[in-house]
Amino acid sequence: MLRTVLFLDALTRHTGRAVRWLALLMLAGTLTVVVLRYAFGLPAIMVQESVLYAHAALFMLGAAYTWQQGGHVRVDVFSRNWPQSRQLWAERLGILLLLIPFALFLLWSGWSYVGNSWAITEGSPDAGGLPFVYLLKTLLLLLPLLLLLQAVAELGKTWLPQAQDRNDQHADEETHYG
Repeated sequence: MLRTVLFLDALTRHTGRAVRWLALLMLAGTLTVVVLRYAFGLPAIMVQESVLYAHAALFMLGAAYTWQQGGHVRVDVFSRNWPQSRQLWAERLGILLLLIPFALFLLWSGWSYVGNSWAITEGSPDAGGLPFVYLLKTLLLLLPLLLLLQAVAELGKTWLPQAQDRNDQHADEETHYG
């Protein structure tokens, strides 16, 4: 169990580290669009759509990483005063009763939508746009999949204190070394 938790945590950490570079791609793309449009009067639909794709990928592929690193907003009005054991049970129940059903619903509801897009290799409706809309829509399945994998890791950490300790060590490394 510990190996599984550590593997899933490492997978999430590596995914997060990889996609965070998309923020720089978005910055460069947006700058390119502005320069092409206002300095040269040229349209840059492909670059503009690339920025959109990078933005979607950054958030959809980075959500599990953000959760792992404690970056999502939590309102712990009640639980902050609870004993550790009750907080762990609240975490487990939240994952089991809220996150997992929601992620499964996203997978179920998005499957045919994404499948149809792949079946026709859907492309941009704009002339000069990217022909990869089907890849963009695939993110709708990767988001819940990555969240489900991290949910398994987070559940494991509520049962295995040594897994939480190792994750805290990696979080410290992330903070100090990026």
